[in-house]
Amino acid sequence: MSESPELVIQVSTQGAVRILTLNRPTALNAFTAAMLASTREALAEAAADSSVRAVVITGAGHAFSAGQDLGDPLVKPDPSPGAAPKDIGHLLDSYYIPLALQLRAMPVPTIAAVNGVAAGAGANFALGCDLVVAGESASFIQAFSKIGLIPDCGGTWLLPRLVGRAKAMQLALLGDKVKAAEAVSIGLIARCVPDADLMSEAMAIAQKLAAMPSRALAETRRLIDQAMDQDFEDALRVEAMMQSQLGFAHDYSEGVQAFMDKRSPQFKDR
Repeated sequence: MSESPELVIQVSTQGAVRILTLNRPTALNAFTAAMLASTREALAEAAADSSVRAVVITGAGHAFSAGQDLGDPLVKPDPSPGAAPKDIGHLLDSYYIPLALQLRAMPVPTIAAVNGVAAGAGANFALGCDLVVAGESASFIQAFSKIGLIPDCGGTWLLPRLVGRAKAMQLALLGDKVKAAEAVSIGLIARCVPDADLMSEAMAIAQKLAAMPSRALAETRRLIDQAMDQDFEDALRVEAMMQSQLGFAHDYSEGVQAFMDKRSPQFKDR
């Protein structure tokens, strides 16, 4: 029986923060095709809603996401003699690539609140967010090598940029579990907090970001990503071009005026 979208993704809103909860707790929130499609739909709705200024993504139950559900018909091998192998590349082309690109192009900041295990594509989906906050019992596992695959959902791009090539190779090849505190120490994630404080900490960060100039935050993400493949002068010139655009926007004038008036700014741009 197929799962309905409202069951696999729970959506709620607190002020200007949209909260998306991966909701297959009995399967450790492992992704199915339906769940991936529902996640994309929920992100698209958040992006289109001008009242949303930050997004928090977390998991129901005791896990963030165990990654791809290997029982999903799109990837589960058929043991029948002569059966054709499943084309996992089709799953990536149709579901994971659009999701990863959509997450990276959100017009507002995204925060992953990682509770419990984040494995495989679940780990890389979390790492694709702008900030990752994890409970102290959380862990991150690049489980792909253990089933004869490579890191996907952006893993081969994200890992070396977050932790450097040597550590990325260690994580990807060995598939060892990395606890949240270690993940902070190696630069994989931003913050580790007591489990009981996870959502309150993630929401505090989201609310702080929601009060900031969203367009500038989104452009900061884009330029940092882009600069990793540029030389220094190219990065300087892109900064100048974007600074010119942002300088004509409402939020710059509002931010400066609020500073001069010694009041809190009211940012509006997205």
